[in-house]
Amino acid sequence: MLRYGLSFRAIGGKVKRARRKDDEAEGVGDLMEEHALTAVIDIMMDFARSTGLSSSMAPPRRYLWTDAFGVCNFLGLYEKTGDESFKELALRLVEQVHQVLGRHRDDDQRKGWLSGLDDREAALHPTRGGLRIGKRLKERRPGEPFDERLEWDRDGQYFHYLTKWMHALNRVARVTGDYTYNRWAFELARTSCATFVYQSPRGGHRRMAWKMSIDLSHPLVPHMGQHDALDGLITYSQTAAIAADAPDGAEKDLSAEIRTMDEMCRGKGLATDDPLGLGSLLSDAYRLGQLIARESCPASADLLHALLSASRQGLEAFTAQNQLSEGADYRLPFREFGLSIGLHAAQRLRALAEENRLVSAGSHAFGQAIEAVLKHAPPMEAIEGFWLRPEHQKSETWTEHRDINMVMLATSLSPDGFLKVFGSK
Repeated sequence: MLRYGLSFRAIGGKVKRARRKDDEAEGVGDLMEEHALTAVIDIMMDFARSTGLSSSMAPPRRYLWTDAFGVCNFLGLYEKTGDESFKELALRLVEQVHQVLGRHRDDDQRKGWLSGLDDREAALHPTRGGLRIGKRLKERRPGEPFDERLEWDRDGQYFHYLTKWMHALNRVARVTGDYTYNRWAFELARTSCATFVYQSPRGGHRRMAWKMSIDLSHPLVPHMGQHDALDGLITYSQTAAIAADAPDGAEKDLSAEIRTMDEMCRGKGLATDDPLGLGSLLSDAYRLGQLIARESCPASADLLHALLSASRQGLEAFTAQNQLSEGADYRLPFREFGLSIGLHAAQRLRALAEENRLVSAGSHAFGQAIEAVLKHAPPMEAIEGFWLRPEHQKSETWTEHRDINMVMLATSLSPDGFLKVFGSK
């Protein structure tokens, strides 16, 4: 088993404590092998140190997608071990993301919070202006020619990154019982819907920009991402469901935003053979299943069946391409980890159906649909095991995207911190 630079002694026996806790636990996914948990702790502690989260030796290096998974991983480790230091790292990461990505870049002539609020108000509403992606290059200036290759490295705001952050904030609210984090997710949902969604000039249908400017004043890439509206529908529904458990006085109505996302989902093709997109579909299916089980989502069971059908079609196409037989230099680890995380989600969705918690949606029919998905799925261990090998982590595809690769590997090895909707409180 590959180690990530921390000895067992250096992590203070956390694995032993987690193991004792595991021995008392029951249910799907509660038991984790010691070597996997050790690897997850090593990865996340390395991530905290190398990105300036737990060390002041370097300025913070924040990237919204990676950090959303990171928050969930730290929360998962806290739930697994009971060690408060992991929860503290999750909360510190949230604060650092807001302080860094909620403000304009250091190399931008604009200063302060993206929302335009002063420091006192922004501390209360850090997500009201959205959050930057955290790309290495400045955003494209108005009038500057579009360059597709460069655009991948330019800053801005992505809707599908904002939904990941909403999910992370909701997980913090559930784990800590502090619904301030859910309120921040709620405000981010309102902001993202109001700024990313626009009326199409053809037919008047509502559409969504894939990428917006840092200040949310104009689209940088106006076309609509394949699964963005789906992510919005499920994440907004999750945010509203958790808000419903918040103390009285908290704003709880996202019905207009949820209807907007639902409208844009209708008739949208969902099938994809991209491993990251497939994983997102399966993770969304599990989140939707949890919401349906709690009667917390207006979407019908038809949507869940559509997600599973699209996932099965995509997996058939993906496995036919035999991409997992390629060498490390021809594979993108984080995209494959997206798939392996999604396959973990499918297993948990099957357990949810078997527990008869999807009665209103027909758990038997779901069970059959899930089995069809898993029948065509590559083994998760084939992906995780491949990238745990030291020689494969020397490839450029690993080193060029080290942060996101290591954090999503940790999620795949211990997925519950990320995959839960409710849990804890």
